[in-house]
Amino acid sequence: MKKLMISFLFCLLALAAAPQVHAQALGGTPQLSKQAYPWTSKDIMDPAKLAQLLQDKNQKNDPLILNIGFVNNIKGAVGVGASSNEEGLAALQNYLKKVPKDKMVVFYCGCCPYDKCPNVRPAFALLKQQGYKNARLLDLPVNLKTNWISKGYPMAE
Repeated sequence: MKKLMISFLFCLLALAAAPQVHAQALGGTPQLSKQAYPWTSKDIMDPAKLAQLLQDKNQKNDPLILNIGFVNNIKGAVGVGASSNEEGLAALQNYLKKVPKDKMVVFYCGCCPYDKCPNVRPAFALLKQQGYKNARLLDLPVNLKTNWISKGYPMAE
């Protein structure tokens, strides 16, 4: 019975890792799946797109950019603090009280890869629960330095 239980747990771990291992073996980023991430590709914003929006002076509806982690601020971002605990989530919820539900809200942490980040899942869940239809997670699958700063995208001074 003990061997059967160990085999069962091993199989579960292997199945959970399979999509990421497959994507990495192909040289790509892990695919966004409902098992690994609660968001879909529609909920993700490409860093180049956000950088373009920040540089577009004719942009009528500037996105609200929220830093939900500890890393440096992207130009125009509001640092609301880490959302990995109840206190941080309460601060995010309090900040959102003054933000219209149809506003594009782009949030990021950037401290580490998504699968290890303690902040993005709670923040995403809160934004969806609060009814933000245009909430987007900035696509920083490695970290802010690799996926934003090294590309020369604008940072706060």
